[in-house]
Amino acid sequence: MQFVKFTSVVVLTLFVSGCGEGGGLRGFFGGDGPETGLPYRASLSRAEEPRSFTVSVTASEATVNEVRESARMPATRHCLETYGGSDVNWLTDPASGDWAFARNGDFMVFSGRCTVR
Repeated sequence: MQFVKFTSVVVLTLFVSGCGEGGGLRGFFGGDGPETGLPYRASLSRAEEPRSFTVSVTASEATVNEVRESARMPATRHCLETYGGSDVNWLTDPASGDWAFARNGDFMVFSGRCTVR
């Protein structure tokens, strides 16, 4: 009988831990969740052509790999909220095959386009 009570309390505790802002089981194990900030500030600007945009990332001496997720996040959010899909076609550098960007002072500016699945 005590085993059943103990098990019930443990199960109930685990269910309740998933409620609210505690982060569920992540809070117990210290895992990073979606609340973890991205390393660089990024802002998206819509272009004149539908579905096209630019993302400016504040990262004076960073590489594309270091800022990739910071640029991808606002682009994905924009495409998902505006066009219903999260796919982005980024402008690429033909020489490297990686995302093309322009440096503008402390900013790295990337160009992309929301695509339809």
